[in-house]
Amino acid sequence: MKLTVARGELIESLSVVSRGLSSRSTLPILSGILLSAAPSGEVTLQATDLEISVKSQLPLAAVEREGSVVVPGKLFSDIVRSLPEAAVTISVEDGSAAVSCLNSSFTVKTLSAEDFPKFPEIETSREITLPVAKITEVVRHVGRAVSRDETRPVLTGILLTVESAMVRMVATDSYRLAVKETMLDAPTGQDLEMVVPGKVMEEIARMASSGDDVVIGVGENQAIFSFGPTKIVTRRIEGTFPNYRQLIPKDSETKVAVPKEEFAGAVKRVALLAQHNTPLRLAVSSEDQTLSLSATTHDVGDASEDLMVKAEGADVEIAFNHAFLADGLSVIDGDTVEVAIVSPLKPGVITSPEDEGFLYLLMPVRLG
Repeated sequence: MKLTVARGELIESLSVVSRGLSSRSTLPILSGILLSAAPSGEVTLQATDLEISVKSQLPLAAVEREGSVVVPGKLFSDIVRSLPEAAVTISVEDGSAAVSCLNSSFTVKTLSAEDFPKFPEIETSREITLPVAKITEVVRHVGRAVSRDETRPVLTGILLTVESAMVRMVATDSYRLAVKETMLDAPTGQDLEMVVPGKVMEEIARMASSGDDVVIGVGENQAIFSFGPTKIVTRRIEGTFPNYRQLIPKDSETKVAVPKEEFAGAVKRVALLAQHNTPLRLAVSSEDQTLSLSATTHDVGDASEDLMVKAEGADVEIAFNHAFLADGLSVIDGDTVEVAIVSPLKPGVITSPEDEGFLYLLMPVRLG
């Protein structure tokens, strides 16, 4: 196999398919990237960790000899990134790939393309097209709440729902819940509901360029996402996603409206003294129109800060995990956030009148 391609084009494709590389597998082939060149001049790159498969096509390449080979993924990517901005020639012979660019040349050992897992071919029962800008917006709002705990697989996913012209994503790690809805310009023509691995949705939001549409194909137990020259196939997560609606309080005893930047800044400062899983306390006084934040870590010290707010309802003191609270404030849009509290033992709900369709629910930490 021998081909020549612009360094910039190659880096772009490598950065996409590298997302599918396996970092933990004991199979060396899964840490490689399958590079294939067809007589037509079509060059594709593939990577897989057996759960996610990513394929990207190089838009412009000059193929001198066709063929397929597996190159070491991370090393090959690092080599290409280190090269000057010029044409890169890749030539494969006798179990090695020679990479040359201007005065630089490298040789790396390769693996057989025959041992590389085949790219999944799935039969889709329906397809829906969504603008990438909408996907990126919704994933940004809910991604922080996706669980990283593999012992509860369904919580490592995002519940994706499409109903006519509405797109909704929901994520929870059982300590917090994020829900974001957004409206499309026109109905999709088909409805959809499935749980997709959170990391897949996050990668799509990162990889797809702003002008792309994402075509989502739904199979029996897999889904395929296509955008630009890229295809991603992933398994759908089996299991029942929690009934999140029943977790959201219908009413509240206390409501607080506070400038977002002031609130986020105070949380960041006071959290410096919320060490070793110490909770961050929030005390609301409707009479004084204040929100008091405080944290005390035994043998370390304490911190407190008062904010002037618009408060209505009963005075209350509640505590949250400071990192989870900061996460919610970091993704919410708008200048003002509203915190609704039922009681110190019930979840608090954070919304913003300027961020329509977004809700961030936070489980409280029991005060000692």
